[in-house]
Amino acid sequence: MTEEELRTLLDRLIAGWENETVEFKQASNDYDTDKIGAYFSALSNEANLRGAEAGWLVFGIHNKTRQVVGTNYRPEAERLQGLKAQMSQNTEPTMTFRAIQELAHPDGRVVLLEIPPAPDGIPVSWKGRFYARDGESLAPLSLDKLDRLRDQTLGRDWSAQTVADATLADFDPEALDAARRAFARRHPKRFTDDEVLGWPAELFTDRARLTRAGKVTRAALLLVGTPKAAWLLSPYPAQLTWGLYGTDRAYEHFGPPFLLATTALFARIRNVQLRLVQPGALMQVDVWKYDERIVLEAIHNALGHQDFRRNGRITVQEFGDRLVIANEGRFYDGEPGDYATGSRSPRRYRNPALAQAMAELGMIDRLGYGIFDMHNRQAHRFLPMPDYDLSEPDAVKLTIHGAVVDEAYTRLLMQRTDLPITDVLALDRVQKGMTIPEDMTRRLRRAKLIEGRKPHLRVAPLVANATDTRAGYIRARSLDDAHYLQLVVDYLTRFGTATRQDLDDLLEGKLGESPDDGQKSRKVTYLLTKLRRDGLVRNSGTKARPVWELAPPAPESYLQTGDETEPFK
Repeated sequence: MTEEELRTLLDRLIAGWENETVEFKQASNDYDTDKIGAYFSALSNEANLRGAEAGWLVFGIHNKTRQVVGTNYRPEAERLQGLKAQMSQNTEPTMTFRAIQELAHPDGRVVLLEIPPAPDGIPVSWKGRFYARDGESLAPLSLDKLDRLRDQTLGRDWSAQTVADATLADFDPEALDAARRAFARRHPKRFTDDEVLGWPAELFTDRARLTRAGKVTRAALLLVGTPKAAWLLSPYPAQLTWGLYGTDRAYEHFGPPFLLATTALFARIRNVQLRLVQPGALMQVDVWKYDERIVLEAIHNALGHQDFRRNGRITVQEFGDRLVIANEGRFYDGEPGDYATGSRSPRRYRNPALAQAMAELGMIDRLGYGIFDMHNRQAHRFLPMPDYDLSEPDAVKLTIHGAVVDEAYTRLLMQRTDLPITDVLALDRVQKGMTIPEDMTRRLRRAKLIEGRKPHLRVAPLVANATDTRAGYIRARSLDDAHYLQLVVDYLTRFGTATRQDLDDLLEGKLGESPDDGQKSRKVTYLLTKLRRDGLVRNSGTKARPVWELAPPAPESYLQTGDETEPFK
């Protein structure tokens, strides 16, 4: 907010004075963090119950005179904003302030802490205790208010429904043991491993939000239920399906317990290392084709947001250069781009009970940082950003790339590790031929990160400088060739055969705009000749009408042993 907007807000809050969603404190020099956490819990829960957009904790106001007197609470900006991390570490579900803002009032400094409402159906606790307001006073959350909060989603939360015929005997012992250990890791400051492992099953499952007063929920059967107990969820399918597409084809279905099944599914994915050469350096960087944390985060998000009432299953399709993960149901709160920069937290969930149980077991991040983390980790691996496809009316598809799309983008990320995530997201759109806002176009062009004219923008290639060597130029040239060779191999792996025209169409847009058509044609001829001499492809047609295919045995990826300039392994 601007200073004027903050001033107007403060005047409005003071005029209404303290109530169930607003609290004023003088906080002359400091204020106890535990008390702030208790107020966070209380104001968040009350904001939900009263339909308020936010709760407010305001420092720098005299409680009796209702006048601004100023506060010296955490005058350093870094320490003040660090309060967000302290809240997220001790709240359940994990939440923090929506904003922490300072107002330079004529009568003194004022700090306004904006607290988001508790998610529907999920009361917010501080260090394991639930708080509320009794008029202007802080009080424990009453059973009546606790029930009102928890009952908000019972009628519409599919995952919160209890299963009449299910008992604790329907829980998989291995999954239950893994759940205990995951819960202990999730709460290291509150419980030890031995303490959690020693709890009776009834106590643990209630605390982990898998059961409600001993009654088994659908969420529990999905996460820790035995494979045989899946019939208790009928007619709703509880299934993850992995499929391999290309020259080799395979598939496998995975049922509960999903706490273990998602890791088993990841193990089926063919994960090799990509070898990238840093610009102007002899060093090579090896990255896995797929990062396990990224893939599991994506699968867990799909599980948490699945609309089980549509009787569909979650699919993981593996292609030569990407994974496509699809689930039933539209994106539930906002758009994927809202979360890519880490600036938004979800307020609503399709399956609150399932989401809370998954958070308790460390499977998802309830603060909304999961999507941000996926993008950030992919950028640190110098690979394209994940893509969300929302073209189908009731489904979400996420593509995770496992290969380079534009070598200029990859080289730029390797050289400029200081780029903010907003710039990386924009550069990723440019490399994929997608539009970016005009202000971002100007910003990237001024920084000499992009070139060309709309709509044909492209990531600017690295410019040689005085520190570059001739050897560095040759290595960069080898990286280009290796990438083009890999594209040909990936194409033949996926489609089996290709005519010369097919390969010209494949590589034409990748060879840049500087060569003329004759140079591009000679380049494609050179690449095919190199692959043929290396015994990787063969011409099954005629010299006049060639038909290219992989020479047996078909390689998973292009590699010349001993050539350290090759980026792929």
